[in-house]
Amino acid sequence: MMRFSILQSSERTLDAPDLVDDFYLNLLDWGSSNVLAIALGNTVYMWDASDSYTSKLVTVDDENGPVTSVNWAPDGRHIAIGLNNSEVLLWDSTANRQLRTLRGRHRSRVGSMAWNNHILTTGGMDGQIVNNDVRIRSHVVETYRGHQQEVCGLKWSASGQQLASGGNDNVVHIWDRSMASSNSPTQWLHRLEEHISAVKALPWCPFQSNLLATGGGGGDRTIKFWNTQTGACLNSADTDSQVCSLLWSKNERELLSSHGFTQNQLTLGKYPSMVKMAELTGHTSRVLYMAQSPDGCTVASAAGDETLRFWNVFGVPEVAKTAPKVNREPFSQLNRIR
Repeated sequence: MMRFSILQSSERTLDAPDLVDDFYLNLLDWGSSNVLAIALGNTVYMWDASDSYTSKLVTVDDENGPVTSVNWAPDGRHIAIGLNNSEVLLWDSTANRQLRTLRGRHRSRVGSMAWNNHILTTGGMDGQIVNNDVRIRSHVVETYRGHQQEVCGLKWSASGQQLASGGNDNVVHIWDRSMASSNSPTQWLHRLEEHISAVKALPWCPFQSNLLATGGGGGDRTIKFWNTQTGACLNSADTDSQVCSLLWSKNERELLSSHGFTQNQLTLGKYPSMVKMAELTGHTSRVLYMAQSPDGCTVASAAGDETLRFWNVFGVPEVAKTAPKVNREPFSQLNRIR
């Protein structure tokens, strides 16, 4: 029962001014080197969880911004930054320098991205999904076409064999690497059309390789579970509210969901029954973005209320360290271009 005593309120709250309140974007990511990246307006900030140090990585010009997605590479050092103007910036966060700009394929903003080793997959408002090999000059190596509207969710499976994509057209696609070819738009393995609203949240299960969870937007409000080998829907759970984000526990058979209208809550459910184990409240606006610490224990959530909250929702790590007290407004002392 100890777990629930620490669940109900966030352990720390940081101000996140200018956070874009847009369901279709992906503005928060926690890298393997324990640094949290958050995009606030035209600027990407880094918050180092080990010492609570905040730094500014980059501010883009008004005509190129705002930033519409951030995604850490597996190495926790390189980060991809998607922009409203259809370009993607690649940065080395350790050296604090931009490495390259990927451009020329998307026609509008890049709101979702996912890494698969050296392949950066980007999803655009134009409905296109592009595999970019960041090592080579002609970076576009595959294109997936299947969505009629904005691609707002992208996740590679742990094996790197299957890609799940979710769109504003209410469709989820499963794409298979083995079916990919560089000269023709790749055909999907499965087209899943059971949701009746946009699908952004689609995490792969860490303990069952072909299990995918998906969450539907305001008109749908369900979490569905899929066998991606067969395309079968295994279960559907009604949440009574917009599903903005989903995270699997790395240690338990549990799934955390973040929601919008009406309660703006985070809900912890037991898989597969989805019996509610805890409800986390505090945000006053829809909880659009969630990210999980590398050890799997802490979850960061960012909402339209312009706050970033940290929750000890998945238990305490083996070596529990006392977090230093931190200035509640870590992003306010940095100069921001308005």
